Amino acid sequence: MDLRLRALVAFVIDVAAVALFVVIGRASHREGQSGFAVTFWPFATGLVVGWLGSRGWRRPFSIARTGLVAWVGTVLIGMLLRAVSGQGLQVAFVIVAAIVLGAFLLGWRLLRVALDRSATRSADVPGPVGFFVRRR
Repeated sequence: MDLRLRALVAFVIDVAAVALFVVIGRASHREGQSGFAVTFWPFATGLVVGWLGSRGWRRPFSIARTGLVAWVGTVLIGMLLRAVSGQGLQVAFVIVAAIVLGAFLLGWRLLRVALDRSATRSADVPGPVGFFVRRR
């Protein structure tokens, strides 16, 4: 897959993960989704800052180089923007947001690594004299 397409796919997945976090959060507090954009924009901005800071387009699927920086940016910048925009912060919310966003933004990357490794293992089959050969 072309690097630009990989970066676009990874970024879209990250945006969808942040959107899912917002939808779940608003639903869990019995808030309507009409205020989705108000809750979403600080975290989306943080995600963009994280992507820019990590140069995520270079290694979009990297857990350490893109995923961690995107996660930290999303949480830190998102919380900062919530605070300055008067949306309020509570310690419990910061903790839950950090955990859930970490699970979402790092989780899909970890799942991808696991699936890649699984596919690699299943491509190895015993060959002559016990050596493993790669299936094509």
